[in-house]
Amino acid sequence: MSIHVGCRALSQREPQQISKTMEVIIKIKVDESVIARMRKGEFVQGSLHFNKKTGEKSFTAYVKKSKEPGYVPTSNTIAELDNGWLKETKTLIIRREAFQKRLGTPRIMTQMDNGNRQAKDALINRELDDIEFC
Repeated sequence: MSIHVGCRALSQREPQQISKTMEVIIKIKVDESVIARMRKGEFVQGSLHFNKKTGEKSFTAYVKKSKEPGYVPTSNTIAELDNGWLKETKTLIIRREAFQKRLGTPRIMTQMDNGNRQAKDALINRELDDIEFC
């Protein structure tokens, strides 16, 4: 399916005068699923390509796992920290901490160091649990 995109370009020499406008119609090949998502009001991110041989422009939407039906991101909690948590996904280890501003910078920095120490200890304990001793 192709879609027409209307575009108005103002003259750069006289930005305050709107009388000089140019209308451009661009034909772009777009997949039906992208059109359906656009009709729902969703934003569609992707890449626009121009084929020099055929002279056609095509839009390819990025395939994101979150758009697949039934997708649930899985993460396992490794440890609960004093001010946050340490989680593991398929490819990442994520550490999240939050602090109240009213504590002041020195106390927040101390809590950050404590949280970092706790996260490191949790990772070491996890590795030791995986090792089988004879």
